[in-house]
Amino acid sequence: MNEHTRSAPRGLRLGKAEPLTEPAKPQRIGLYPGTFDPVTNGHLDVIARAARLLDKLVVGVSISAGKGPMFSLEERVELVEAEIASIAKSNGMVIEVRPFDTLLIDFARKVGASMIVRGLRAVTDFDFEFQMFGMNYRMAPDIETVYLMASERHQFIASRLVKEVAMLGGDIASFVPSLTLDRVMKRIRENRS
Repeated sequence: MNEHTRSAPRGLRLGKAEPLTEPAKPQRIGLYPGTFDPVTNGHLDVIARAARLLDKLVVGVSISAGKGPMFSLEERVELVEAEIASIAKSNGMVIEVRPFDTLLIDFARKVGASMIVRGLRAVTDFDFEFQMFGMNYRMAPDIETVYLMASERHQFIASRLVKEVAMLGGDIASFVPSLTLDRVMKRIRENRS
């Protein structure tokens, strides 16, 4: 009896080995929603860190008409796409930017997200985020919410404050990426003339 003819335990095949393949894992898709009016270095920090945790990240740009945005929805989508291109490239992953005007949970389902990514800057963010988590979880317990603490350099940056500082003539260069800086200053000049 040679090695190929002896009996093998049930379920084992002797002879030429076939490569083992692992079953495909479901893609980890996350959704990072916001108004991004304008996109800040704090937003980019959260996007870069979330990208390392996921297979695909969707950045959802909310219409947020009630906030009186400085930029149109289309302009904000364009700015976010331009500012995150290097993040997607350096992580070798897909980061998709999409506008939305629906309930966050409905949009998360539409894009196939299993988690919502949120950034926390300070204790003041926690109360609002806690309430949002409760509402979202009640509507969709299958979609997790993951919070990323803002890095120390960006904890105080808020789009609302960036706009206010810029409109009052302050320097916002350390708060926003360069293209966004140019667009914010241009919009302020247009509004003044």
